[in-house]
Amino acid sequence: MTMWVFGYGSLLWNPGFPVARREVARLHGFARSFCMTSIHHRGTETDPGLVLALDEVADAHCKGLALAVAAGHEEQTLADLRERELISSAYVERDLGVQLDNGNVVTAVTYVIDPRHEQYCGGMPLEEQAHIIATAVGGRGPNTEYLYNTAEHLAEIGLSDPDLDWLMARVRALTSVNTA
Repeated sequence: MTMWVFGYGSLLWNPGFPVARREVARLHGFARSFCMTSIHHRGTETDPGLVLALDEVADAHCKGLALAVAAGHEEQTLADLRERELISSAYVERDLGVQLDNGNVVTAVTYVIDPRHEQYCGGMPLEEQAHIIATAVGGRGPNTEYLYNTAEHLAEIGLSDPDLDWLMARVRALTSVNTA
């Protein structure tokens, strides 16, 4: 049986595992947003950045990619994903049904935010998000890189996210002022 992983952020452009198939997919009941502070990958404990997470919202949906793990790599992929995504336990691993563009529903390993975790920051205004993203840097690099890569990859597959597009333009404006 095929193991699927739902990608909505960095997994779109940096899955970190062998992918046999990519399918555009929709996850119902969750919204993608910068609702998690990052104290490891895109920020530090003293200067946190922001990363995307799936926030449970009744009538929302998130479009991303269902990534089929190459046969024989399921166990290692799950171990690697847990090491990467569960670093601070702000994400919760869930097996959720995602609807592929062809109408089929597959069960995918999906990482969603725990709204009770101290790193949860849902509802933050976009302008505040932009200022944080413009300056934060963590173990995997600048927060700007994370935003740009994710927004650009979503656009490439025809899934532009208006909030991410706005944030990308605003962060670029902020960083060009900072370097001028």
